[in-house]
Amino acid sequence: MKSVLFICTHNSARSQMAEAILGMMHGKDFVARSAGTTPGRVNPHAIQVMKEIGLDISASRSKSLEEFRGETFDHVVTVCDSAKEACPFFPGKNIIHRSFPDPSGVIGTEDEMLQAFRNSRDEIRNWIDKEFVPNMKMAKER
Repeated sequence: MKSVLFICTHNSARSQMAEAILGMMHGKDFVARSAGTTPGRVNPHAIQVMKEIGLDISASRSKSLEEFRGETFDHVVTVCDSAKEACPFFPGKNIIHRSFPDPSGVIGTEDEMLQAFRNSRDEIRNWIDKEFVPNMKMAKER
């Protein structure tokens, strides 16, 4: 199994969604974790839109990168630009940057905010399913 750490600024939405999608949908091949450079709390909208696709992250908590200091990960993925800038260096590991729009920054009606979270969830899921997982499996076969 390959280990993956998803990093975002607050570990409240994008990195949480990525961790759940990879870990719960591809758990036979990957162990997924997530952390934030300045952790906050898991966004309730992220919890809600993940439930819509059958993934329960309601027991998740935002974690600091400090919790993973000294651990080794096969892949470290920054999912926002500010995390890429603030992310510590993980020597000898595959560092990937794939920025996704921040749904937490959307101001609007409840429906508009939920749609922003759905859009991010779907974009993250699509990237994981169609790019990340296939590329990691191809690299493993080489």
